Amino acid sequence: MTAPATAADLAWAPLDAAGVAQLLAAAPVRWWLSGGSALDRWLGRGIRPRPNIDVSVVASDLASLIDALPDGYSAWAPAAGANDDDDATDAIVPFVQAPADADLQPVLIRDDAAGAWAVQLNVEDGAPRAWVYKRDPRLTLPWDAAVLDLDGIPTGAPEVQLVWKALRPRPEDDLDREAVVPSLSEQARAFYETALLRIHPHSSWTIPIRSPFAPAKASWNRKGS
Repeated sequence: MTAPATAADLAWAPLDAAGVAQLLAAAPVRWWLSGGSALDRWLGRGIRPRPNIDVSVVASDLASLIDALPDGYSAWAPAAGANDDDDATDAIVPFVQAPADADLQPVLIRDDAAGAWAVQLNVEDGAPRAWVYKRDPRLTLPWDAAVLDLDGIPTGAPEVQLVWKALRPRPEDDLDREAVVPSLSEQARAFYETALLRIHPHSSWTIPIRSPFAPAKASWNRKGS
């Protein structure tokens, strides 16, 4: 099969959550569903159509995860300079050819027989005992709170996925937030709201949290009865 020169050269045929679990069953490292796919699974329904499926892994575990892929699947990463702000490009190369010291983001997994992308790997940060927000290491969460076991499939906690989306939310991200926030626990909602105020204070999503006309919406500002 002809090697893709850019990510856009192939269509997406994303696996579902069960398919991802089967694909990564042999991986000896921690991985978890992330992004919109994690929100859908946590909520128990699809919020909106998803063009792909996201899986996250910490940077130190990325190579081991890829090494554990079964035959018939290959990993592709941004080419050197692909993510440079001054000369952004969609060029990709086989993972084994990617620069060893590069921030590989994202890595795409190809179903070689189908000639389509199956999974997007997002590289995140973490310590032995806690998930660490890659955009600001002040934000951490114990692994058992950051990654939930939902029927045997590790799934990123919804409050964490919303923090990722909050930096530059698109209209479709607004749909995710509106669907998920009302169902968050008090603890999860407090984490989400305080994280936005601390880490992404200029996000449009902080408006209902800051609003003096609706203080009850901010769980962090509620007094115990």
